[in-house]
Amino acid sequence: MLLIADGGSTTAQWCLVSPEGNLTRFETEGYNPHFVDKDHIVSSLGQAIPAAMDSRRVLQVAFYGSGCMAGKDKVMESALCTVFPHAVVQVQGDLLAAARALLGKTRGFAAILGTGTNTCLYDGRNITRNIDSLGYMLGDEGSGSYIGKKLISDYLRGQMPEEMGAAFGAWIGLSFDDIFDRIYAQPLPNRFCAEATRFAGSHIGHPYARRIVKAAFKDFFSGLVCRYPGYDRYSFNCIGSVAYFFSDILSEVAEAYGMQTGKIIRHSLDELIRYHLDNPLL
Repeated sequence: MLLIADGGSTTAQWCLVSPEGNLTRFETEGYNPHFVDKDHIVSSLGQAIPAAMDSRRVLQVAFYGSGCMAGKDKVMESALCTVFPHAVVQVQGDLLAAARALLGKTRGFAAILGTGTNTCLYDGRNITRNIDSLGYMLGDEGSGSYIGKKLISDYLRGQMPEEMGAAFGAWIGLSFDDIFDRIYAQPLPNRFCAEATRFAGSHIGHPYARRIVKAAFKDFFSGLVCRYPGYDRYSFNCIGSVAYFFSDILSEVAEAYGMQTGKIIRHSLDELIRYHLDNPLL
């Protein structure tokens, strides 16, 4: 049996493909090896896989995940080999998954806008250029964590419009000290910040929320996309929940920077299933 995963920092989508072609889908938390260790992954995944699924019968595992670059991919690989002891395991970064899902075997530009940010140029087989997003502390412009940080800082400084500040306070339900604790003392602060983007989505009709999201996307283009030589010769293709739910604003900003919008999708899993059925690991 073949198991494929499309993993972000917040959630991971999985699909088990039986020899007969039957699909079993399930979801787990995201496993970014920069923020979680092998023991956490093994424990969490072991509890999340469907009860009817026999992990010993899984013979191929193709995992694409955020943070799974050289070095850190070994953490994920070791965890998966523990949970699926008879499988051939391949761990790749989520950026290659995005490029394969968005572009197939065609060269072009591909990006991720979810909890974090990533971008690349792709030649139809491999990623040929990648400008590091620098993560949520230093970069990740346009991502959920980036938008969330701006919302949280505006709220704490009293810089939101009064009605939005009241709504955000009721939505987040935490004191100033509690918010600081979640960001500076608790694990996965990037995920906590990214959750605040849901508030922007539910209030996107308000000029303030729309302005915050649009400004984040402008920072994404000026800080990352425009740094690729000849970027405007490509169409803009993007994957991720932030890209998907704010696609109208994202397309507007892309056009302003001279890029025609191509494909914007929320998940890559369906495309990855097709890819791996045609390109088995064994």
